[in-house]
Amino acid sequence: MRTFFLAFFLLFSASLLAQTSKVFDNLSVSSKILNMERKYAIYLPPGYETSERSYPVLYLLHGAGDDQTGWVQFGEVQLMADKAIAEGMATAMIIVMPDANTGRRGYFNSIKGDWLYEDFFFNELMPYIEKTYRIKGEKRFRAIAGLSMGGGGTFMYALHHPELFSSACPLSAATGPVSPADARSYFERWGDTGATDTEIEAYYRQHSALSLIENMPDDRKKAVRWYIDCGDDDFLYEGNSLVHIAMRKKEIPHEFRIRQGGHSWTYWRESLPAVLSFISDAFHQY
Repeated sequence: MRTFFLAFFLLFSASLLAQTSKVFDNLSVSSKILNMERKYAIYLPPGYETSERSYPVLYLLHGAGDDQTGWVQFGEVQLMADKAIAEGMATAMIIVMPDANTGRRGYFNSIKGDWLYEDFFFNELMPYIEKTYRIKGEKRFRAIAGLSMGGGGTFMYALHHPELFSSACPLSAATGPVSPADARSYFERWGDTGATDTEIEAYYRQHSALSLIENMPDDRKKAVRWYIDCGDDDFLYEGNSLVHIAMRKKEIPHEFRIRQGGHSWTYWRESLPAVLSFISDAFHQY
């Protein structure tokens, strides 16, 4: 009898262990576009290792100064996601956190075309991730979110490719230049001089949330579900407010949240459960 209970206990313990979530924060993918290995972190939900089902996916982007471990270490993504899933606020999902700590302009291609991170993301990273892990490959099961620089990446990626994402959740986002002159000043601050007016204009049109929203075709207005969140003490508050106003004028449906707080991990940790719930509405077929 003791042997039976011991065997049952070991089997039950193994079952519980297999149902826990897992985070790996030092994985890498080989990039021919960037000619290097790029790291990424990934959250696998409880039950992933024992089930045969496929899961929706959230691409979660870090901010400037962080890397793929930012959301793991400071955002406590495993704790937040486990709790949201256990409480029924979010569906079980895979969360992918790429490393854009490159010393360049984050998630975008460079103005001269000598650094093509956005091309890497869509043409190499995303296909690799969705082939390697059991991920549902349709738009309705794919979302993107991010903070600060990653919020800017969220805006641009979803505006450039609304056919790929069901939901986009920029948090405290860098919304891009408000004019070509502002774009030129940005590059000059970074020591990236020598761009022509034509190159600056083209870059502005593709990397300003305001420009992309203003020129959005009517048939794309409802292509993505938007959740925009920024603290009332955040230095990026004005840009996010201008995007909200622009979306209102263009009649683009979106959620806009202003809460008490600044540009901090305290704010973003509080934002993440609402983001997971919002994107799960599309995953669940709301």
